[in-house]
Amino acid sequence: MKQRAPLTLAAVTAALAALTGIAALTTPAADGTAADGKGAAAARMPVERSLLVCPGPSSSDIAETTYTSFTPGAPAGEGKGSARLLGATKDAKAVLEPKEPGKPVGATANGADAPALTGSADGVLAPGWTAQLTTKVSVGRARGVLGAGCTAPGTDFWFPAVSTAKGREDYVHLTNPDDAAAVVDIKLFGPDGLAKPDAGTSESIRVDPKSTKTVLLSSLVPGAQLADATAHVTTRAGRVGASVQASEEGVGADWLPASADPSASLVLPGIPADAASVRLVVFVPGEEDADLKLRLAGPGGAISPAGSEQLHVKAGMTAVMDLKDLTRGEPGSLLLTPADAKKAAPVVAAVRVVRGSGAKQELGFVPATGPVGARATVADNRPEKDATVLALTAPTADAKVKVTASPGTGGGEPASQEVTLKAGTTQTLSLAPAGGKGSYALTVETLSGGPVHAARTLSLPHEGIAMFTVQGLSDDHSTVSVPRAAQDLSVLTR
Repeated sequence: MKQRAPLTLAAVTAALAALTGIAALTTPAADGTAADGKGAAAARMPVERSLLVCPGPSSSDIAETTYTSFTPGAPAGEGKGSARLLGATKDAKAVLEPKEPGKPVGATANGADAPALTGSADGVLAPGWTAQLTTKVSVGRARGVLGAGCTAPGTDFWFPAVSTAKGREDYVHLTNPDDAAAVVDIKLFGPDGLAKPDAGTSESIRVDPKSTKTVLLSSLVPGAQLADATAHVTTRAGRVGASVQASEEGVGADWLPASADPSASLVLPGIPADAASVRLVVFVPGEEDADLKLRLAGPGGAISPAGSEQLHVKAGMTAVMDLKDLTRGEPGSLLLTPADAKKAAPVVAAVRVVRGSGAKQELGFVPATGPVGARATVADNRPEKDATVLALTAPTADAKVKVTASPGTGGGEPASQEVTLKAGTTQTLSLAPAGGKGSYALTVETLSGGPVHAARTLSLPHEGIAMFTVQGLSDDHSTVSVPRAAQDLSVLTR
């Protein structure tokens, strides 16, 4: 989930003073009125600044990477803004500089020298600012389409579905956007709990200012063959962007984004219809075991997979369930809920997905994803037939959303469509701008009902291999709650 930099009280006061002359801030009461009873309730205002971090794309010399940046359109007259994504180095150069909302911009980089990025947006370009990197590697261990949404820097990340097994290489990418060093800890939890690190190598990992560092997970626990594990990344000092790049011999590679925050109920949206193998990985961070009920939300409703209706997960341990070809030709989303609502324990989760067979297999991941909330966006969608599929899921209640396709990086007219979702279902659609050229952004807005969860599958086949990547959409938190000002004219007569 994106974390937007909050407005400081001083900034709010200054902004409101500029608008109202001489103003006094009042605190809203529980009923929405001001504390003085005069009815000045809190308002939602656009954020003034957003931060994003993108990992380094690839170590392959034949990698082809596309960067895309986009801010959803804003009404005319809302002011100016700026946004820049820079290479994560001391001598950083701008890679992307969008100029106005509603129009995506893109850039390309080839080879292993494509940089990790850090950047910020302010003014009219800040609310909902989104960036994406998509890398295509045609051959080798890391072959595949690797997609990652750039994220806000943070201090706590969970990565279920990592591995240190033979034939698998998982690297944690840590990018520090700030001017001070960050200090990071990484813990690995397997089926028997916390894996013993090698001589403290997983603690106090220094990430220099304006730089990125990669850590091979298997190097932290030499000799431990953890086929399925959960990585917990935390900071002792500073903040970082964290992502895992996983490659598996004969199956390809992709990014594994962090799971949604621990929760008793989770949604893993957008498992492809033609998934040949689906493996669920769940971890319980707390002290109580979790008993979970599994349901697959498809186009016709939610069903319990035969023979895989429930999963027991011990506290502090990673559990796995092989769901095989779960979707069986229909797109779906996995719903995890407590088997007993009175004994709910927070969990994190992700699924490893494989499409194809034999030498034509391709790997991807679908982590638990938060709801789209008021609005969410994913960048770098492609207009080619069947390249972009958006999955929308309403796990608990009917809902209606509006989906908008922006112009492409090379032009075109935006297109929009309203979609009504029945509770417990997943629907898919492919929407592109009229006459669009280049990549474009998809924005989902909740109109009524909800919550709604969403994910985008980008498919770029290569020589018969169904290369793909899945990115979840989460609330962009483009507005913050700000107390209204009650004008105090008495100061003029003091």
